Amino acid sequence: MLPKPWPIVSTRLARAFRIFSLRTDHARSPLTGSEHDFVVLESAPWVNVIPLTRDQEVVLIRQYRHGIREVTLEIPGGLVEAADTPLAAAKRELLEETGFRGETWIDLGYVHPNPAIQNNRCHTFLALGVTQAGPQALDEKEDIAVFLRPLVEIPRLIREGEITHALVVAAFWRFFMEYRSFAS
Repeated sequence: MLPKPWPIVSTRLARAFRIFSLRTDHARSPLTGSEHDFVVLESAPWVNVIPLTRDQEVVLIRQYRHGIREVTLEIPGGLVEAADTPLAAAKRELLEETGFRGETWIDLGYVHPNPAIQNNRCHTFLALGVTQAGPQALDEKEDIAVFLRPLVEIPRLIREGEITHALVVAAFWRFFMEYRSFAS
């Protein structure tokens, strides 16, 4: 017998921050009937972009991540603002973080970043034919360096632990396993 959804007895907003809110759901187990509290991080959807030049180079970024207190190697991405579609957010984030624009955009799907405690999705887009369109337009909380790396190096960068962000690894998995033919 498959698990069933847990009926929500009550829900309350515990605290709101700029990029997420904490929600507490009081839910009833359909198996035992017992009730429990569950804390959920509510967030807007996220996007990330695999930007690929005509020369088969990926536009990558390095930025400091406060959660792990390290500089990471990633692809561009960010929050989907309330007025945006995921695609519009992806285009905006690519331009703001790197100064590059994509010619052709392909939706590679989405993942749930951590469905045990989060309610959002992370959408991934492939941007083909990217070219430099201008300077970066970073906000006051961003310090991002832009790098071009050959696409063929990406699996090694993941394997050797240079790319460790789980959502970036998931994006490249989707690209290499399901959508590689688009970039050929």
